[in-house]
Amino acid sequence: MKRVLLAFTLLLLTGVASAQEEPTDVIYTDSTTNSTVNTTGEVTTNVNSPPPSAVAPQFNGGVNSDLCTVGVAGAVQTQILGLSMGSTVRDMNCEKLKNAKTLYDMGMKVAAVSVMCQDKRVFDAMMDAGTPCPYDGLIGTSAKAAWEADPERQPGSETKEVLDDDTKTLLGTGGVLGVLALLLLL
Repeated sequence: MKRVLLAFTLLLLTGVASAQEEPTDVIYTDSTTNSTVNTTGEVTTNVNSPPPSAVAPQFNGGVNSDLCTVGVAGAVQTQILGLSMGSTVRDMNCEKLKNAKTLYDMGMKVAAVSVMCQDKRVFDAMMDAGTPCPYDGLIGTSAKAAWEADPERQPGSETKEVLDDDTKTLLGTGGVLGVLALLLLL
């Protein structure tokens, strides 16, 4: 009897479940939309330029070099053009000291003093010390008398100093570089 009751309960539940189902008709909705969008606005573009690339040439004087030159270099960079230049300039005082030392090392002490006496400061110091610079092979009191008799040959007696060729070249190069730098900045 239990089996019958169980089968009847299952039948009853199946029938109730199928009676509660709704119809399976589907409703479709179809719509079409056409639209046009107009947009106006401003666009800003930032252009970042690369860093300047003009690099001045380097001149190595070096600690152990035996050169009497000085390096001069410079560079200018704009948005459009970069320019770099360099040159060397002779150091005349360095050359004078090296020449005097070389002469002294070779035992030519009077010639070494003569080279140093081309500087007005050395010439004046030697006269003040009572040991005048050599004059055409004369030394001592005869050299002092010759220097006093010919003051125009004393160092620094020129009224106008004359620029050497290297200094003129350096000044000319500096002037040209200045003009180019101004033109690049305009």
